[in-house]
Amino acid sequence: MKKRVTYPFAAIVGQEEMKTALLLSIVMPSLGGVLIKGEKGTAKSTAVRAAAALLPDLHAVRGCACHCDPASPELYCDACQERHAEGELPAEDVPMRVVELPVSATEDRVVGTLDMEAAIRHGRKEFEPGILAAANRNILYVDEINLLEDHIVDILLDSAAMGVNTVEREGISYAHPARFVLIGTMNPEEGDIRPQLLDRFALSVTVAGEREAETRVEVIRRRIAYERDPDAFAEMYAAEQKHLRTQILEARVRVPRVTVPDAVLDYAAQISLTLGVDGHRADITLIKAGIAHAALAGRSAVTAEDLQRVSRLVLAHRMRRRPFEEGAVDWTAVDAILGE
Repeated sequence: MKKRVTYPFAAIVGQEEMKTALLLSIVMPSLGGVLIKGEKGTAKSTAVRAAAALLPDLHAVRGCACHCDPASPELYCDACQERHAEGELPAEDVPMRVVELPVSATEDRVVGTLDMEAAIRHGRKEFEPGILAAANRNILYVDEINLLEDHIVDILLDSAAMGVNTVEREGISYAHPARFVLIGTMNPEEGDIRPQLLDRFALSVTVAGEREAETRVEVIRRRIAYERDPDAFAEMYAAEQKHLRTQILEARVRVPRVTVPDAVLDYAAQISLTLGVDGHRADITLIKAGIAHAALAGRSAVTAEDLQRVSRLVLAHRMRRRPFEEGAVDWTAVDAILGE
């Protein structure tokens, strides 16, 4: 059966903040997770799957469940480290993909399991890979993340932050890299996430259906065209898709070289203090997101404009709110600091 062509990222109408958040997380996976809130039918799932299609194949160790990078021995899983000690590891190119985590997933299904019988009787460390292993160097997508059990969400966010998953049972441990782009989507009408978990997402965006009739008509037109002939529709956006892929690859190379002027560091601190954001995670994430945005824009240094563009994504979900307080955040003070 022929694999269905993914809806092109470049063909998504509107939802600019969501698309920016996804691109920033792809350019700098270490940035952290992205949380997308919105009602059903606002292209959340479509955008996530489309984002994965922008990326090139992974060069990975052949047969490795974790897709270890042959060029980074320091990040090998325990199995690849053992194989590497015995000689060179063969490599292969595999497509990057979206690994989905079901709401009903158990802890063992997420982190993987160790075969204790093999370890005790035969002295072998046999590991059954979980979802985190499959997600390494890929996109881990959790739909309805607000319905996951809290301890599962903790595991996901800790792994995303540390880049490693370690399974320990009865004094035996197994470690493998878990470097993935974590993307969660949810419908606020079905419940919210604990504030301390919400803060662990680097970026958050709220999406809604388009309000202009002309824009909504374009959404319908493109969707019908895609369903009638996915290949022909994808070909219409092939040039834009290629440009986006090139932009992402160049930005990834540029990220380590992007500098952060002292004035920009001062802006970040002032913004967090002015908005009353707790802790230092917001300041650090604001700068990292600024670096990713500058790299994506082709700049070698972070500017006030970069901070202005990412501040809503980084800070909106970290604002202090009194119980039952509603309403949008007033960004006037942020714009004043950045000289807007």
